[in-house]
Amino acid sequence: MRLHLVDGTYELFRAHFSKRPDRTDRDGRDVKATVGLCNALLQLLEDDDEQVTSLAVAFDNPIESWRNERFPAYKDGTGVDASLLAQFDGAEAAVEALGITVWSMREYEADDALGTAALRFADEVDQVRILTPDKDLGQVVRGERIVQVDRLRDKYYDADGVRERLGVAPASVPDLLALVGDTADGIPGIPGFGKVGAAAVLGRYGHLEDIPSDGGDWDVPVRGAARLAATLADRRDDALLYRELATLVTDVPLDSSLDELVWRGADREAWTTWCDRVDSGSLRERPDVWSA
Repeated sequence: MRLHLVDGTYELFRAHFSKRPDRTDRDGRDVKATVGLCNALLQLLEDDDEQVTSLAVAFDNPIESWRNERFPAYKDGTGVDASLLAQFDGAEAAVEALGITVWSMREYEADDALGTAALRFADEVDQVRILTPDKDLGQVVRGERIVQVDRLRDKYYDADGVRERLGVAPASVPDLLALVGDTADGIPGIPGFGKVGAAAVLGRYGHLEDIPSDGGDWDVPVRGAARLAATLADRRDDALLYRELATLVTDVPLDSSLDELVWRGADREAWTTWCDRVDSGSLRERPDVWSA
């Protein structure tokens, strides 16, 4: 048995900026991203290789979270197309009509929910598959029991895959993002640290607090070690804050049992009503299982 955890925010953004034609509902409101999201979920359910039995979709709704209070420059809804932001509530309703559990995050982020669920249910299933390319989810990857899947690029990341992709073990991913930054989340990183140097240092020492403060004590070859060590010593508080921002909350209060995540089919009335509203005859009969 597999558990599939989907980053709904990522899927909405991906669909919004895709080459799919623009789409509006009967009231003239943009629903391109929502239709694209639902099509992606149906493709997932139809994929024999994925063997979907249980799944949930998490959304950032709103974009802001507790991290904005800790660091005002952290990502928020500024600059996001208003027509996309306006679709989040409707997207959640459409996913629920499809019979899929929705986690709508407000204080926390969707990634926190995905990380929490992955760790909570890992011992109850054969494998947890987190469907998102976001680097920060790499921190909860565990061997081949919890993995990341990037369906768009056909990439699969188990623990070895995370090391190959990022140069560090899963446990060091937040430290890496603290040093090199994460533009998607508004984390600036520490000046001078690139991916190769940061990965080399963390590959040796693991975490920020274990990196010697004197570059002369580094026993791993990194160009400009003395300068980088001095910068890190000067900016240590910033680095620790950035790591806090990059670290997933893994005890989000999700009110779902594993049994409640089993996909038992779409709600025929709710789903067909939504399809009629967005004038999508092709999606209307796509579900092959109906719960009611």
